[in-house]
Amino acid sequence: MKEKGLIFDIQSFSVHDGPGCRTSVFFTGCPLQCKWCANPESWIKKKHIMVAENVCKWKNGCRACINVCSHDSIKFSEDGKLGISWDTCEECETFDCVNICPNNALKQCVKEYTVDELMTILKRDFNNWGSDGGVTFTGGDPLMHHEFLVEVLKKCYDSQIHKAIETSGYAKQEVFLEVLKYIDFAFIDVKNMDREKHKQGTGVYNDLILSNIEALKKSNWKGRLVLRQPTIAGYNDNDENAYKLIEFMNKNSLYEINLLKFHRLGETKWNQLGKEYEYSKHGDMTNEKMEHLQQLYLDNNIACYIGDNTPF
Repeated sequence: MKEKGLIFDIQSFSVHDGPGCRTSVFFTGCPLQCKWCANPESWIKKKHIMVAENVCKWKNGCRACINVCSHDSIKFSEDGKLGISWDTCEECETFDCVNICPNNALKQCVKEYTVDELMTILKRDFNNWGSDGGVTFTGGDPLMHHEFLVEVLKKCYDSQIHKAIETSGYAKQEVFLEVLKYIDFAFIDVKNMDREKHKQGTGVYNDLILSNIEALKKSNWKGRLVLRQPTIAGYNDNDENAYKLIEFMNKNSLYEINLLKFHRLGETKWNQLGKEYEYSKHGDMTNEKMEHLQQLYLDNNIACYIGDNTPF
């Protein structure tokens, strides 16, 4: 059976995820579960649903989904609020409720693609990219689909398509290096230099991520690497963390970092997945604090870009 990739979104005309105009391919499945994640629908490496209660028409008399679920997972309260038994839904493979909902209140997040199907989309977008553009593989974490991804990357290479990746870097080293050897530009996240705090915020230690970055720099890889840090007040915005990361970067001849200012653009998705969003009330960064951290890197001869200002 041919390898298939699980993808939850494909966005054409992206301009912040690598050089030029690009097509961004969002894989589902992630080894991290960051408490501030903007794409929590990407955590699970399988098809699943989201629920947008605000577009449900139960109060207007719609009853399309009430008896269609074979697991009896859909319930409505007396005031018409839609409820889902999420534990049961995680085992579903039919998605009958999604197929019958006329209002898209119930939505399947993920679609399967073959290598050829994905390449058809990329080749369709090819003429829109211009001379500097290409494809960016993101997620979730595309490394969780490394066998599928390598096959796509080989075809991109044959078609002279520029290839970028956004990844946590959390994968077996042989997998990480096998994928990266086909990549021209990489964003790799370093959420926190303290391994315990890294696990506290993401669910995993940072040892594997840091060792993979070191291994990449020791290899003959010719691509461009920019580290990324989603910067969150009270978690990784202190000077101590910055100086530890500066030390790590200098040690490994890394001289570019992108600091992303914390935002809550994914909060609605957490609600649609039946999850509690811990950062609904805290985590905000001021512009002054972002600029202060930027200056620390600049003072240590590291190019530091805030937000979408990474030069490509």
